[in-house]
This record gives sequence, structure tokens and C-alpha cells, in this order.
Amino acid sequence: MCGHCCSAPLLDQVPVSLIPCMDSKVTMEAGGLPLELWRMILAYLHLPDLGRCSLVCRAWYELILSLDSTRWRQLCLECTECRHPNWPNQPDVEPESWREAFKQHYLASKTWTKNALDLESSVCFSLFRRRRERRTLSVGPGHEFDSLGSALAMASLYDRIELFPGVYEEQGEIILKVPVEIVGHGKLGEVALLASIDQHCSTTRLCNLVFMPAWFSPFMFKTTSGHIQFDNCNFENGHIQVHGPGTCQVKFCTFKNTHVFLHNVPLCVLENCEFVGSENNSVTVEGHPSADKNWAYKYLLGLIKSSPSMLPTEDSDSLMSLDLESRDQAWSPRTCDIVIEGSQSPTSPAATSPKPGSKAGSQEAEVGSDGERVAQTPDSSDGGLSPSGEDEDEDQLTYRLSYQVQGPRPVLGGSFLGPPLPGASIQLPSCLVLNSLQQELQKDKEAMGLASSVQGCLIRKCLFRDGKGGVFVCSYGRAKMEGNIFRNLTYAVRCIHNSKIVMLRNDIHRCRASGIFLRLEGGGLIAGNNIYHNAEAGIDIRKKSNPLILCNQIHHGLRSGIVVLGNGKGIIRNNQIFSNKEAGIYILYHGNPVVSGNHIFKGRAAGIAVNENGKGLITENVIRENQWGGVDIRRGGVPVLRSNLICFGYSDGVVVGDEGKGLIEGNTIYANKGCGVWMMSSSLPHVTSNHVSYNGLYGVAVFSQKDGSGEFPGGHGAQENFSEDGDAILWEPELEKDDDPLRRPVTIALVESNSINHNGASGLYVQSSEALHVVTNVIHANGDRGITVAQSGQLTRVTNNSISCNRQSGVKVEAQCKVELRGNGIYDNRGHGIITKGDSTVVIENDIIGNRGSGLQLLPRSDTKVIKNRIHSFRAYGIAVRGRAKALVQENIIFQGKTSKTIFQQISNNRECILQNNKFLVFKKKSDTWRLVNPPARPHLESSLRGPSAAHSGQKVTAMATRITARVEGGYHSNRSVFCTIL
Repeated sequence: MCGHCCSAPLLDQVPVSLIPCMDSKVTMEAGGLPLELWRMILAYLHLPDLGRCSLVCRAWYELILSLDSTRWRQLCLECTECRHPNWPNQPDVEPESWREAFKQHYLASKTWTKNALDLESSVCFSLFRRRRERRTLSVGPGHEFDSLGSALAMASLYDRIELFPGVYEEQGEIILKVPVEIVGHGKLGEVALLASIDQHCSTTRLCNLVFMPAWFSPFMFKTTSGHIQFDNCNFENGHIQVHGPGTCQVKFCTFKNTHVFLHNVPLCVLENCEFVGSENNSVTVEGHPSADKNWAYKYLLGLIKSSPSMLPTEDSDSLMSLDLESRDQAWSPRTCDIVIEGSQSPTSPAATSPKPGSKAGSQEAEVGSDGERVAQTPDSSDGGLSPSGEDEDEDQLTYRLSYQVQGPRPVLGGSFLGPPLPGASIQLPSCLVLNSLQQELQKDKEAMGLASSVQGCLIRKCLFRDGKGGVFVCSYGRAKMEGNIFRNLTYAVRCIHNSKIVMLRNDIHRCRASGIFLRLEGGGLIAGNNIYHNAEAGIDIRKKSNPLILCNQIHHGLRSGIVVLGNGKGIIRNNQIFSNKEAGIYILYHGNPVVSGNHIFKGRAAGIAVNENGKGLITENVIRENQWGGVDIRRGGVPVLRSNLICFGYSDGVVVGDEGKGLIEGNTIYANKGCGVWMMSSSLPHVTSNHVSYNGLYGVAVFSQKDGSGEFPGGHGAQENFSEDGDAILWEPELEKDDDPLRRPVTIALVESNSINHNGASGLYVQSSEALHVVTNVIHANGDRGITVAQSGQLTRVTNNSISCNRQSGVKVEAQCKVELRGNGIYDNRGHGIITKGDSTVVIENDIIGNRGSGLQLLPRSDTKVIKNRIHSFRAYGIAVRGRAKALVQENIIFQGKTSKTIFQQISNNRECILQNNKFLVFKKKSDTWRLVNPPARPHLESSLRGPSAAHSGQKVTAMATRITARVEGGYHSNRSVFCTIL
């Protein structure tokens, strides 16, 4: 049987009795030769013989397949028409199957002859059919022809022309009129061709040649309608031009300072090529793919679809598998936790020792500076119990007062965030966990369609290095790039003028400008790429470009990770953006992207910066461990910042600088070393429904001092040159109409419906010269006061807030401040309920209950109206007036505290303190119980919620017995954020 099936002489000498049986593999070892010996014998066969042997039976077929790492590898590497399957990017990495790699190359090398079957009956075709075999014409010294031109003059259809080693220089342009194959004999580099070739025939193949331009033209090869195939060639210092409907197929070629120009091509394939030292673009794709397609289009399309796909699978999708806490470059399984590392957080619980000279176990509050009480009781609980039952024996109780305290609201899928202890972790909700690229493509059918499409130019597994430009796509061009490496270029990819690109799993690094640059309505899909160590932005989007940026790694850039400006748009989703020198994402000059589901961390500046009238919808991102603000908004920036986790920053969580605006809604701002939200009084943000907790300084701080915002630190981008085409003013004429329904007009800065708790200093600190509204917030268990108003040139309204369990007073108003307190519930604070020096303070319809100091402390030179409040202090006075304070105390209900204290205290005979129609309730017996009814205990949050805030409010009222235990260190009483202090 083998004598008929195999032509190898070696097999002819093998006895028939030793040939394997067609029905079983057992006889290979039992009645014949061992498998190992058969593999050694078959390793000497040539390719046609291997094919014939594989058709004998299944046993032989599997035996031939088992030669993958031996004979198939040898055949692949010895082939002069191809190189290592993973050249040039990974020449040291073996393919999954040498046989499959060899098969793919063999099929690809035959594409140029496919039209032979499609030719219509003609004289030329008849001549071709009469000739059973193609002729081989030899060119070189001592051979049939002396020059390529003379050989072509004698060539017929599909003849093979072999150039033997030497240098061939053609003095005139060569015109290819019939399909031929031109092949260099010997090793690559031994045959050099200096020529200018113009293809007029339907198909041509050139292989194993070194091309250089002729003296009279820089063009080495050009075609306008036919198909050209280059295999294993070198091109030096010239141009290659293909016009549609012409097509080209290029594999295993090196281009040294060579420009490939593709104009209106319906389909071209550049695969396993190296582009080195270009003085301009290495590849230019211009014009929309031609609707007129030549014969090769369908064969190229079939070849692409039959080759191994670059699209991810669940098993192979490793690019986005970085652990959230890995050290930037380590690849490990994806996790849903954020682990708190390093030294103890500044807001971590710490044991406090009694001050020298203080009496251990003392439960009396001491009067501090300005008459403010500071509790000295052990800080074991800041929860919702009234202190009337917390520190006193039952025998000492003189009354019971039933009321409720608003506790912190649940966040992150209904859970509560505790103090950030080293080694602990935060379980992320599903909406904040990174998906794999395959999961994202399955969810987004449009993205899957883009990833699967092939149109225009396909560039796959190529290396672009050490030159000016990589790929330039313009004027409605289409290009797809898969698995390429771009390094040490000025830029990797430029996409302009309504062009579209698809970039999958490319490696882009060490570019001298931006890695990927889109402008003038460029777009497409940029997915699964690794973009790092670039001198400018990893991705630069401007002038109405609108790409989909999905599941990329963008890191260690010398400037920003992604820049969107000049009316640029785009969807930036599910990326990891980390360790960039400037902002992870920078939006300015009316840039308006959708930024969602990204992890932005460990940047040396802000996580996201929105400046110079930038916009953007920023939602469901994890922004952590950045050196500056997690999100920085200023100079007319007006983003929508919604449902993000902003945590563990080394400065503030959210910074709203000079003239910053926008909606900041439903975010969790947690464990940042600076403030939770820091904003200037000249800004007009709407801060609503956020959970602001365990930050080192203030929960929310409003300042009027200028912070030198004209001088941006590294990371806020003022020094970055975004005006490639001229001054920044050139962006201004391109403004689009702002009709975004997500942005409500705000004329006064608004802090609404937030949960502000367990921060290191005051929950809310105001030092502002402009109006501010503070409405329906829960301000709980902060390390200093609940609210501090240090400066208020215009009216600050504090309405319907719950202010409870703070380490010092509930509210403090400094001198010359204008404040209105209305409808608030101020409970269980460790100092006074309200202490004021303000010259225009209105306290109306509040519940001021259970505070350890006085309910109200009115300091000298203050001017206060106290109307229709319910006031009680268990330890001190309901209202205490110090010195020459001016006050109108009218229609209040004041509950008695201890028997040793009075309900109202006035230090001096002050005629400017007027009391009218107040109701004083004194206990009669120990079993008396007072309740806050008609109206019920304030604040009445349900009636105050409105608009989008209600959807994210999630208030939870905790009963008296509920305790939220945590200890927050004090000592964060700087009146500036970390960000400003550094400036």
C-alpha cells in the first residue's frame, strides 16, 4: 500500500508486514515498528509525501499530526518564502501548531493564482490550459536571461521567473502585462532589484527579493486594479502604491524607510511585517474602500476568516486580567476587592489616651476656647443613643426623651463602609467590577460588529519601530490593526477626516507624541490594547471624533492617559488607566465623552480632570490612590459625575476649583487623605446624594481663597500643548449647542442630600464670600464639628439636615457670618448643639436635642434670632447667652435637663436679649416621657427630596438602639485642602 501512496525511497524499503494496519493502531507496536521509530522515518518525508501519507487511514493521519514539533517545524523554518510564524514580534515564542502555521502560509502563498479558475474562455486561457506546467525562466549571469526585463518579454501566463544572486538594475519602468511570479533564488538579501514596476495585469507575486528604487523614480511598485502579493521581501527607501480596486497581500516583509500608500483599496492585508525608520508615515490608508472590487477580494476575505481569530475568548482574554491591587505590571486573576495596603490611614481608629492632668473617666464636658464644649468621655460610641442613657445611671435620670437620629446611608449595593483598616478589603458591586473584553463585546453588539468587520486595510502582527509615524488613516479611510507593536515612533496611529479604525490587542509604547490620535470626526473601536510610556497622551481625541475605547491598559504615560478636547466625544469604558504622570483622563475645550466603568488609579496627578469648559458623563468608575484630586473640575468644567467610587486618594476626593460647575451625584467618596469634596466659592457645583466618609480632613469644604489655580501642578495640564493647529482659541468657534438634559442650571452652589460621616475634621466647612445652600444632608460622627461656618459674606442656608454624633459641636458660626438654620435635627453631638458668633444668624424650626454642651451657645457680639425651635441639653443649658450677645428668643419649646442646671442661662444683664412666648417644660416625675410630635422629629427629609436627588438618596433612619461604632482621629483642622497646601 505504501508503495502506491508514498514516493519516498525510504518507505519503499520497509517490509509490507511492518506497515500499520488501516483498522487499528495497536499493530504499530504489537506487530510492527514502535511509534517513535515511525516518527523518525516519517521525519525525512517532503511535504507532498506527508500529505499522501496522512490520507492512508486515521492512524497514519494522527501519526503525521504528531510530527508537529519535529518535521512540521523543520519544514516551516526551512521555507525560503516565509519566516518564523511569530516574526517579528515574538520570534522566540513557538506557535500553538507548526503544521497549522505552515498550512496558513502555504494557502496564503497560492492566493495570487486563484483567478486562473475564474478566467473566461479566451485565447490566453486556451494557451494556458494547453500548457500543463508553468515554465521557470532563469535570470542571472550564465543563465537563460541577463535581465528581468528580457525575461518578462518572453514570459507567458503564470510563469515563474527566478533571479539568481546579484544586483539587477533596470534603467526604465517595467510594466507587467501578464501574471507572473518573480522569485529570488537563495537566501533573502542575495538578490537585489533596483526597479520601478507598474502592474497592468490581474495578478503578480514577488518573493524573496530586496527592492530598492530606480534612479528615476521613488516608486518601487504600483498597481491600480490588479492583485499584488509580496512574500518575504525587503523594501528600502522607496514607495509602494496600490489604488482601488487593486488589492495587495504582504507577508513576512521588511520595510526600511518605505512608505506604503493605499488609496480606496477594498481590501489589503499586511501581516507579519516590520516597518523601520520611516521619515513619514509607514502606511497611509486614504479614501473610502472602493465599491468596485477585483477578483482577489473574495479570496482575501476567505483567507482572513479562515485564519486564527484575534478576537478574545473567555479562556484567552488575559489583557484585562490585572488584579486591582497588582503592582501595575503583574498579570494575575481579576478580583472584585480593593485591598487597603501600607501604613495606617489617617482616619483609621486609634486609641486615644487621656490628656495629662485630666481626670480619668470624667464624663463632664469642658468648656474650650470661645465657650465651645469638647467632650472628654471615652469615644467608644458615636451612635444613635441619646446620651441621657449612655453615661448616666438610671437613678440619675430625670426624664426620658424619645427621638430618632439619621445615621449614615448604605452605599455600594446596600452595604456600609467601615473605617479603612490596613489589610481590609472593599467588596465592589457588580457595576464597578471590570469585565473582560469578551464580556464587553457580547454586551455591545455594535462593538462586536466593529471588532468582526474587515474593510479597507488589515494590518496584523506587524512591528512599527524607530521612525516618525506608524499608520495614517484619512479621508474616509478604513483600517483594522490587530496584534501589532508600535514603539519608538513619533506617533503610532492617526485617524482623521471621517475615517474609522479598529484596533485590537496592539502594544503601543514610547511614542514621542500621542500613541493614538483622532481628529476631524475620526472614530472606530480601540479595544484590548496596551498603551504605555508615551511622551504625550496615550489616546488623543479632538474635533468631533467619537471612538469607542474599550478594555485597554493605558499606563505609565509621561502626560495624561486619555485627552478629549475641541468638541471631541467618545465612549471610554472598562479601561485600566494607571500610573500616568498627569491626569488619567483629561477633558477640556468642550470635550464631551462618556466615561464609565473604568479603573483609574495610582496616577501622579488627578484621576480625571475637567477644565476649560469640558463636559462629560462620568459614571460608575473606580478612581483611587491618585496623588491629586480623584476628580478635578475647574475653569468652566461642567461634567456629570455620578455613581463613582473615589477612594484612597493622597489628596482630596473631588476638587471643584475656580469657576468649576457640574453635577456631582450619587458618588462614594471614601478614605481620601484630604477632603472628600473641596470646592471654591466661585464655583457652582450641585453636590447631591453622595456618600462622603472617612476622609482625612473635611467631608465637604467650601473656600473663597484663590488657590493659584492659574498655575496648575503637574497633572492639571495647563502646560500641555493641546493646540496642534494653533492657539487654544481656535477651538472656540466650534461650540455645539448645550442641550444636555442631565445638567440642571445651578445659580447657587448646592450641597444636597449627601451622607457626610466619619471624616477627620468637620463634616462641612464653609469659608466663602458667596451664597451656599446646604439641604437635606446627613452629617454624622465627624471628627470635629458637624458644620463650621468660618466665613460667609452672603447668606448660607442650612435646611433640613440631620447633624448628629459629631465629636464637637453640631454647628459653629464664626463672627461676621450670615447663616440661616431651618428645619434641622441636631442630635447627640459631643459639644454644643449650635454655637454662634455671627452677626446675622437665624435659627428657626430646628430640633436641638441631646447634645453634651448647651443646646445653643450665643457668644458676645453675635446677633441671633431663635424662633420656634425645640431645644434640650441633658448636661448643660438649653440656651446659654455669653456677654453682650444680641438675641431674639421667641416661641421655642425648651426641655429641662439636669436638676442642677437651668433651662436658660444669661451671664450678664443683657437688655438686647429678648425672650417672647417660649415654653419651658420641667420634669415632674422620673417616669415622665416627652416625645417630639406635631411635627415629628426633624429633619423631614422625605418631603424635601426632589428631582434626580431622590433616586440616589437611599436614606435610612436608625433607631435609638442602633450604634455605628468608629473612632476618627482629630487634628485635621487646617482650613485648606491638601491640594491647596501643596500649591
